[in-house]
Parts: sequence; C-alpha cells; structure tokens
Amino acid sequence: MKKLLNSLYLSKQGCYLHIERETIVIEYEKTKLAQFPIHAIGGIFCFGNILVSPYVYRICGEYGVALSFFSEYGDFFARMQTRQTGNILLRRAQYKVSETNPVLIARNIAAAKISASRRVLQRQIRNRGDDPDLENAVNLLKLSVLRLAEVKELDVVRGIEGEAALRYFEVFNNLITNKEFVFNGRNRRPPIDPVNAMLSFVYAIIGRDIAAALQGVGLDPQAGFLHADRSGRDSLALDILEEFRAWFADRLVLSLINRKQVKLSDFTVEASGAVRLSDEARKLLLNSIQERKQENIIHPFIAEETPVGLLPHLQAQLLARHIRGDIKEYPPFLAR
Repeated sequence: MKKLLNSLYLSKQGCYLHIERETIVIEYEKTKLAQFPIHAIGGIFCFGNILVSPYVYRICGEYGVALSFFSEYGDFFARMQTRQTGNILLRRAQYKVSETNPVLIARNIAAAKISASRRVLQRQIRNRGDDPDLENAVNLLKLSVLRLAEVKELDVVRGIEGEAALRYFEVFNNLITNKEFVFNGRNRRPPIDPVNAMLSFVYAIIGRDIAAALQGVGLDPQAGFLHADRSGRDSLALDILEEFRAWFADRLVLSLINRKQVKLSDFTVEASGAVRLSDEARKLLLNSIQERKQENIIHPFIAEETPVGLLPHLQAQLLARHIRGDIKEYPPFLAR
C-alpha cells in the first residue's frame, strides 16, 4: 500500500476497502492497516485481489474519486469514473494539446530520454574506465539536449531524438562485456539478433504497463505527442516509454547479458531470420522485470519513495495534471 500524489495504490493481495463515516479504511485479515479521509484522496488504484465494499463505490462517486482496477502485474481491467470528474474533459484537452501544441511535452520527453541514455554511457565509463567512443557519444548527447531547449517545431524535436538514439546505439556494443553477445545496431519487427530480441521484449512489457497506467487516469493511450498517431498504435504509451528505455530496459538487459544469466542457446533463429527467446529466457526476463518493479527509489519530481512498478502510474498522473492545467509543464521521469 502506498499513498502518492493524493492517490492510494493497493497491491497487498487480500486487502479489503470499506467505509467508516467519511473515511476509506484498508484492512487485511481483519486488521486495520490505514484510514484516510475521502476528501484527501484523488484516486484509488487496485492491483490484483483487492476487495471493495459497494459503499466505497458510492462515496467515490459522491466525492469524485476515480477507482481503477488492474491485474497483479499491471494489466488494466476497468475504471469507475464519476460524473463530477468525467474523463471526457481530460481527453478533449489531451486531443487539443496533441493537435495544436504538442511540442513542449514532446521536447521534455525527448530531453529526458537522451539524458537517461547519456547517464547509461557515463555509468559505464565510471565503472570500467575511459573509452573514447563512449566519451564522444556522451558529449554529442549533451549537445542534443542543449539543442532541444530552444526547439519549437515537432519535426525538429523528432529529428534530434532520432539522431541521439542513433549515436547511443552506435556505441551500445561497448557496454557489453560478455563477448558471446554482439550488438551491431538497433533492429526490430522482427529483431534479428539476441540483444535486440531482449530489448524489444522488455520494451513491449513496459509499454503495456504504461498503456494500462494511462487508461487508469483517463487518458487515451493512442493520442501521443512525440509519436505520430497511427491506427492501432498506443502512441502516448510509446511517448512515456521513452523515459524508461535506457534507465529501466537497457540497463536490465545489459545486466543479464554481462552477468551471463542468458546464453546464446536461449535463442532460436526462425526461417525468416527473426530471433526468438526460449521459454526459459522469457521467464528470466519476466522475473527480472518483476524484481526490478519491487525496488524502491525516490521519485525525482515528487521527492517521495515509491516502488519502481508504480512509476508509470505516477507519470500518467503528472501528465494528466499538466493537461488539466494544474502544473505548468509535464515533468518527465529522469532518475538522479
């Protein structure tokens, strides 16, 4: 259980929510864990087997508290949205920003992504010594962030972001110390080497979590800012994913490779050239992702301790607050 940004996040399986006067009470095995006045809560997010009294629905409706349900692993199930805070207004505002002025949000997301990529390279230099290629890439990525500061055109933002991604992946192989694996550039649809297969798999899992988090706060996962709209694509989820690629996914994949927790025998090559993970490798990745989600960090914007698994939900809330006009700019996630 965690209270962040005036919202409750409930993940302890078997918890029971009910009402006492004008408060929400959280119990586990008939023991009271916490109690909060309803007027101090903006949203309740339930993960997995969380039992809810019918009267919780009533008081949430009266006070305009959004109540969302997810699987234990973050898949979105449903959301109760009240008349007082119907998400039609939020989505209309989202569509308006997406169509008329997406540059500010897109620029902030791109800057966070490039900065996170740069920190991954700097971390390697600190841990393993000087590397001219990595140092050059670090300097180029710093220039990319500085260039973004004054950009006012979306296509220029996308161009700088794409160029920075190219520079980052040009030296990505330098981060791999397990010489059984070789990375010769980013490829996908389908991935044609084990490193890209792992990256694509982890990106897909995190992207799914982000799409669920966006739905949980009432945003449309398909209406993005940095990524162009495309039928069937969760462009907004891909936007937020950019903030987590290097810090979460890339570092996790590099760790599994460099610690030799995965082997080339964990992958198969299909007739089409696509590389697929074995069931064991997929299980290892999923377990590693879940373990990472349980770790706690201090969120750089709200300055509170939070499990890594709740970060997509916090970013979704912060984005919704920006779109509503509650905060001036969207603060993308960038771990210190």
